[in-house]
Amino acid sequence: MINMKIFGKKTAALLIVALSSFLLLAGCGLNEADTSSSGGSSSSSSGTSDGQGGTLAKVKEKGVLVVASSNDAPFAYLDAKDNNKFAGVDAEIISAIAKNLGITKVEMKQVPFENLLIELNNGTVDMVTDAMYIKPERLEKAYFTNVWYKEGEAVVVKQDSPIQTKEDLKDKTIGGQKGMAFLETAQKWQQEGKVQDVKVFNSQAELMMAVNTGKIDACITDGIVASYTLKQNSSLNLRILSPYEPEAAGRIGAAIRFEDKDLLDAVNSELEKMRQDGSLKAILEKYGLSSDFMVLDGADAVTKNVK
Repeated sequence: MINMKIFGKKTAALLIVALSSFLLLAGCGLNEADTSSSGGSSSSSSGTSDGQGGTLAKVKEKGVLVVASSNDAPFAYLDAKDNNKFAGVDAEIISAIAKNLGITKVEMKQVPFENLLIELNNGTVDMVTDAMYIKPERLEKAYFTNVWYKEGEAVVVKQDSPIQTKEDLKDKTIGGQKGMAFLETAQKWQQEGKVQDVKVFNSQAELMMAVNTGKIDACITDGIVASYTLKQNSSLNLRILSPYEPEAAGRIGAAIRFEDKDLLDAVNSELEKMRQDGSLKAILEKYGLSSDFMVLDGADAVTKNVK
């Protein structure tokens, strides 16, 4: 410790100022070093961009596009039967777009559906591709691409269930998946007295199994998912309620951070080329989507984003 008694008051004051300046500069130097060593977001797949060649340029340089999905077949999932290959409707669309952009690989990060946009804005993935409805409240959180296709809900019941129409659900308990638009439809039905109770489940598998085991009388879920699940799993003693007119039909697109306008524009450009050359239609047909769910007119596909 410096003994101030050996200095005059004026000299001591100057020494204190000098020491303070030195410590301030040292502190700034430490902070600067900490920032550069952290590299920004510690777990980001490609970092936060500024919309001027940020994420798009980094993805092209790395050759890998990281997308988030809740691992829902047949949209975007890891196929255990094929070495966990990234598969599904959304998977094939984004993989084709990536290839056309010169990006050699698309990787999927599994995230619960209700956390997909949170994960996107945390910077740990580049896009969200999981049959996500383009809704006003979601447009306040991220950009969405032009529409990939349309979708609607289905009601699933047991094979021997007495439920034949939606009116038969009045005194029944139905289930919905957390974070899905169809859960909101089920809750609306409850408010309107069209169902007795609504139970919430964390995944599609839990939802369907709850109907199969009689824990709930029916469930409301994605129509394409329901058809695919029943086709793939013969052990499920379930059927899709028919006839039935979907109420929650919506448009599907991929979500991209507001900072990544360059990535959004590039993806939309390639998507419209696929719409024009028929390759988008071929993918949709491969997964059994009818013409009612296809959006083949580019003019009708443009989505206005809220920012």
